[in-house]
Amino acid sequence: VLRNNEVIIVDEFTGRLSEGRRFSEGLHQALEAKENVKIQEESQTLADITFQNYFRMYNKLAGMTGTAQTEATEFSQIYSLDVISIPTNIPIKRQDKDDLIYKTQNEKFKAVIEEIKKANAKGQPVLVGTASIERSEVFHNMLVKEKIPHHVLNAKNHEQEALIIQDAGKKGAVTIATNMAGRGVDIKIDDEIRALGGLYIIGTERHESRRIDNQLRGRAGRQGDPGISRFYL
Repeated sequence: VLRNNEVIIVDEFTGRLSEGRRFSEGLHQALEAKENVKIQEESQTLADITFQNYFRMYNKLAGMTGTAQTEATEFSQIYSLDVISIPTNIPIKRQDKDDLIYKTQNEKFKAVIEEIKKANAKGQPVLVGTASIERSEVFHNMLVKEKIPHHVLNAKNHEQEALIIQDAGKKGAVTIATNMAGRGVDIKIDDEIRALGGLYIIGTERHESRRIDNQLRGRAGRQGDPGISRFYL
């Protein structure tokens, strides 16, 4: 992303800007030349350490997350840690529907738009998850052609995140978001939306990490609310 005459990296897992990080081996300078901004000197790494070796420096390790179970084997083998699942405060009512798989990308895109239109027609709020800024803009352009009002949340407009998330659970809301809307985001819904089936999560592709998919799904059906999730591949 180009911001304040600087090329800033977008983290592929969180979808957020990574201030201070730079590509190595001249790649960042090449991007700066391409974008016609000031070319900065290459940074030099004086020392590095893997996460695994860094955490091994501590005598005691503990953590808490909603998506640790998928990595239980890694925690056991690398850190000798057990993973314990704590039951939810209220049973989950969310419907996690089977993936839908299409032969071509265009067929998948059309199916996603049709599903958005169907949910939007009855007022059910929809959160569309994408893996990149480029893909979020593809769906933005398609929804513009269909004249469906919506918001786009990605690293280019992260300043508006609070306002967009605040409206994402309202009647008729359609929100296209990168991974920014996956982790730790709480989208509130009211009784009218609960009666419509809750928030509808549409994943437009699978991520490298299953945890990111689970975090996206987890935006719906929070605190015992109804909700739906489905991935299109």
